[in-house]
Amino acid sequence: MKYKINNLEQYEEQYQEALSKPKEFWNKIAQEFSWSKKWTEVCEFDMINAEFSWFKNAKTNITENCIDRHLKDKGSQTALIFEPNAPKDKAEHISYNELHKRVCKMANALLALDVKKGDRVAIYLPMIPELSIVVLACARIGAIHSVIFAGFSSSALAARINDASCKIVVTADGGFRGNKTIDLKSIVDEALKDCPCVQHVIVAERTKTEVKMHPSRDNYLNDLLQNASEVHEAEPMDAEDPLFILYTSGSTGKPKGMVHTVGGYMVYTAYTFKNVFAYEQGDVYWCTADIGWITGHSYILYGPLLNGATSILFEGVPTFPNPGRFWDVVDKFGVNQFYTAPTAIRALAKESLEYVERYKLSSLKVIGSVGEPINEEAWQWYHKNIGKGNCPIVDTWWQTETGGILISPIPHVSPQIPTYATTPLPGIQPILMDNSGAEIKESEGEGRLCIKYPWPSIARTIWGDHKRYKETYFSAYPGYYFTGDGARRNKDEMYRITGRVDDVIIVSGHNLGTAPIEDAINEHDEIAESAIVGFPHDIKGNALYGFVTTKSDIKDEEQLKKDINALISAKIGPIAKLDKIQFTSGLPKTRSGKIMRRILRKIAEGNLSDFGDISTLLNPEVVKQIKDGRDA
Repeated sequence: MKYKINNLEQYEEQYQEALSKPKEFWNKIAQEFSWSKKWTEVCEFDMINAEFSWFKNAKTNITENCIDRHLKDKGSQTALIFEPNAPKDKAEHISYNELHKRVCKMANALLALDVKKGDRVAIYLPMIPELSIVVLACARIGAIHSVIFAGFSSSALAARINDASCKIVVTADGGFRGNKTIDLKSIVDEALKDCPCVQHVIVAERTKTEVKMHPSRDNYLNDLLQNASEVHEAEPMDAEDPLFILYTSGSTGKPKGMVHTVGGYMVYTAYTFKNVFAYEQGDVYWCTADIGWITGHSYILYGPLLNGATSILFEGVPTFPNPGRFWDVVDKFGVNQFYTAPTAIRALAKESLEYVERYKLSSLKVIGSVGEPINEEAWQWYHKNIGKGNCPIVDTWWQTETGGILISPIPHVSPQIPTYATTPLPGIQPILMDNSGAEIKESEGEGRLCIKYPWPSIARTIWGDHKRYKETYFSAYPGYYFTGDGARRNKDEMYRITGRVDDVIIVSGHNLGTAPIEDAINEHDEIAESAIVGFPHDIKGNALYGFVTTKSDIKDEEQLKKDINALISAKIGPIAKLDKIQFTSGLPKTRSGKIMRRILRKIAEGNLSDFGDISTLLNPEVVKQIKDGRDA
């Protein structure tokens, strides 16, 4: 890629060009891809009504750019390395030639089930090669993929399938995660009791366990692939055709299906991957995320493959069979760029250094952080023990909604400031807003983070609900994209993300809306009301604290706590379970009935004195009761 940033002068040059002539800048970047028809207009947008179009009227297929265009020069190069859950199992190296054949076969298998351009395909798979192949096959035929993290419950899965009216579900008999085996097929079967839109289920065999197959609906993947051709001509897609839907938690109940489109997403993820990770041909890159999240979409699959990179798919967990697993994989494959979450870093930092010191880690050139702000202690441990003081840390900030990284250091170019995401990438114009909705013009300041000009991979809408998209992201500060995050800017105009300002809590890198969790708890017959807040956690960054009011006296508190977490697991998934539950006689409310979460957050954090003025509350006496209950 010609627009690789190698020094500070090049960064300033590109940033200023993107600032003063954004259309010309992205026009040059987009020229580096294969298009069957060029665009008539680089960008059209309306920030007030949240309407965006990039590379208007252009035609391409993202898989031609991810795979086909590399076959001549890189056909025999490894595209994907699959590292299984168990270290004793052999890794699988998939070349670009083989990936092409497998994606084409999968595309033909989907077409044989009458999957057409524009149809939605739900993918509920563990981190196995089939996951990436199905994603790419959907993109190749123009079907819209909706990957659903294989840790969600049957009801959460059903909600996402129904919201997008998915025609097909692709799953597996089961999945391995550490020393656990997860029965994915039975979760799908339970979900599909309430999903009339689904016509077929495709089942990959991973655990080789016996599962119930519905003859008229279910198909084993291997059976479908047997007769499928390895030849498939990619479907020409308009740059603004939807590529995928990916659900993110909202602060109000229903998850939001963020829609990303072909052209802009392709251009931006390729550009950011190349620059943020300083990728060079021949490097081995590893992002430890799951493809069920946006990080996996953009920086395990699309970004790396668009650059002709070698990317690792990791099925396991960082502590299985021991806390040295990550470092074993780094040495095993000579990983050059390593990208993980602060949660994983904090968890591994708690373990004996012996698990790090037995490995060389000498291949590492860049190490990265994603999912939430990284605290200084974790940053320093990561820098010293994993990067050996030589590797720049790219502390990246971005969101499902943004499609790609917006603020990040660029290796060997940007200054390294622990806990700071530092500088915006070219094309990104961040600003801070104060509580009155005015822009903070001074270099230094703290406020709500907004973006003032669109970038190619901005989400285009919420599936089926553009009104909600506009209200959520463009109504708080009309004319600007509101990120939902707070940020601090220093005198050098470097950004530090301070965390969410809405009712979304980041736990172990996962965005969890409080409303769906409260809804699940409140379904229990004995529960009258609940409120969820976050509190600091050494490993997870934040954990969930539940304040729960019951309808009558509790007979068995411990059993009720177990029942509440079981209900949350069933409705949402184990990732949303509460670390602490406190039963209360009531919740602090304003006279209009709004729960004062500010007070509950302070109590959860152990700040039991500074509540501000509570005299205007409807029930100020309940604050002391809750405070005393926490002390107990």
